[in-house]
Amino acid sequence: MKSKLYPLQFEPILKERIWGGEKLKTILNKPIVSKITGESWELSTVEGDVSIVANGDLKGKTLMELIDEIPNEILGTRVYERFGKQFPLLFKYLDAREDLSIQVHPNDKLAKERHNSFGKTEMWYIMQADADARIIVGFKENSSKEEYLKHLNDKTLVSILDDVKAKSGDVFFLETGTVHAIGAGLVVAEIQQTSDITYRLYDFDRKDAEGNTRELHVDLALDAINYNKVDTQKKYETKTNTSNVVVDCPYFTTNFIPLENKVEVSKSGETFTVYMCIEGSFEIEYDGFKQSYKKGDTVLVPAEMKAFVLNGNASILEIYIS
Repeated sequence: MKSKLYPLQFEPILKERIWGGEKLKTILNKPIVSKITGESWELSTVEGDVSIVANGDLKGKTLMELIDEIPNEILGTRVYERFGKQFPLLFKYLDAREDLSIQVHPNDKLAKERHNSFGKTEMWYIMQADADARIIVGFKENSSKEEYLKHLNDKTLVSILDDVKAKSGDVFFLETGTVHAIGAGLVVAEIQQTSDITYRLYDFDRKDAEGNTRELHVDLALDAINYNKVDTQKKYETKTNTSNVVVDCPYFTTNFIPLENKVEVSKSGETFTVYMCIEGSFEIEYDGFKQSYKKGDTVLVPAEMKAFVLNGNASILEIYIS
């Protein structure tokens, strides 16, 4: 590949959802055309939804093509050694006009056996929250398969699930097996393993425009659920011009950077870095390259870029593989 690498942006992959709305346009300036747009996939190599470069000399190339041609330079030496030519993470913004279904994701072992896929550990950063918005995360108290099934059959499942108020800036980390649902009135930045495997447990008996209910996956979910009470909310520091650790797990590390003016960044070349702008605006300066980013933008910094500058006034999520 002759082109010199630079920070890469990708075309958003927009998804209509029964629970979606219009905030991805009004708050994050995404080019949606539907009033029920629920998701913007920012960085994806999920089959059928592979991200396409939107800027610079590599515009029109897919992320998979770049990884296939120069895996070490894009992914980083340690990431390539661990995952091969797979991009291990999926980045999204979500707009929940209505409650999402109550669901659960399988762990790596189950996902590999059943779907030849990664599991789906994920985190949510709450970008905007209406008054009284809340999420469902796990059980109020330790439960069991039998208790869960009884309440599911009685349509009282919500009564034994933990209901947590959510506000802008809150972070929730959901390990596989955690029963969860994003509630109405939330805009969320989501970072997760590369997986589109979801077991839907309950959908509030909703029907789509054709009068159909959505498929449930009750049997598949039984062995995937963690029936114990879990602590999902993450507290983190907000020191200016510093990468404050929010989540550090085997699948990804996410830092929160309250940026004011300039910060010089030094990387090892072992992992790519992704920046999600969650408030304000900033620039990346690198070897003659300068590009501006605003709220709702996501940028992939290839592992080959070991030294660059962040400059601006913004709140940024910084994500890489530990």
